[in-house]
Amino acid sequence: MRAVMCKTLGPPKALVVEECASPMPGAGEVRVAVEAAGVNFPDFLIVQGKYQHKPPLPFSPGSEISGIVDAVGEGVTSLKAGDAVLGVIGVGGFAEKAVARAEHLLKRPATMDPVTAAGFAMTYGTSMHALKQRADLQPGETLLVLGAAGGVGLAAVEIGAAMGARVIAAASSPEKLEIARAAGASDLIDYKKDGLRDRLKEIVGETGVDVVYDPVGGELFEQALRSTAWEGRMLVVGFASGEIPKAPANLPLLKGCSIVGVSLGGFRKRHPEAHAANFDQLFAWHAEGRLKPLVSRTLPMSKAAEALTTLASRGAVGKIVLTMERPA
Repeated sequence: MRAVMCKTLGPPKALVVEECASPMPGAGEVRVAVEAAGVNFPDFLIVQGKYQHKPPLPFSPGSEISGIVDAVGEGVTSLKAGDAVLGVIGVGGFAEKAVARAEHLLKRPATMDPVTAAGFAMTYGTSMHALKQRADLQPGETLLVLGAAGGVGLAAVEIGAAMGARVIAAASSPEKLEIARAAGASDLIDYKKDGLRDRLKEIVGETGVDVVYDPVGGELFEQALRSTAWEGRMLVVGFASGEIPKAPANLPLLKGCSIVGVSLGGFRKRHPEAHAANFDQLFAWHAEGRLKPLVSRTLPMSKAAEALTTLASRGAVGKIVLTMERPA
């Protein structure tokens, strides 16, 4: 099989595409013939050795896949060969075949094509867990989404709207904000042009926002934290800006607000039934047309380095997905 391989830690341009032996599933695992793979910020970090999970070299990056099960390991009863699946697998997804724990995969709905599915599990799974379990977002509350045109940001806009919140989208250009509006945002903030806090005061007054969804970090974190309402919830989702913020500890005290971490992997491991229920709801919303995942660009697997570089430069809108090129 062909796979994108990381042999030395460094920038994405160091990745190579080569022939490798097909992996075999062990006990509790399945092998998937990968149809498409989502490109995510942790993939960019992991090839540089900057992510919390550090697989031994060499390895194939790629944390999110969709495809068809073609081999089943000992003890697996939830899946069988021929099942269409999607899921977050950690590493190994930028390859024609990938091995994953059976419990890390979900059966793909018949209404979802492989490319859409490849960009669904991580972004929508993360945003659903963040807004439902971590923020306990309620109908009528205000939700501020930073980085609202990125993969997880757009998912949060759509899910927040589906949950009945008033969604305020913040992004770095008018073009990105129009995409967020189409996804369900009712108010827009261009934080390259408008001051985030000043614009929020125009929208919600001195009350502040109930929930902040932050996959960006950097200087926007403290500005958003200062704009939370009493008993607001500040969701720490990621650091696409490249800067991990340090918040003044007096702000949660004065505002009675919470800074809440979001870890999809930890949640899935500790609460598998709630994780599965989240996806039951997400798949239902997708079938109803309430979630419309945006895949703005598809590239062949051989262009993985280009995809990761584009994502890291924050040039992506929605998701970038790699497709597998197989001989006819």
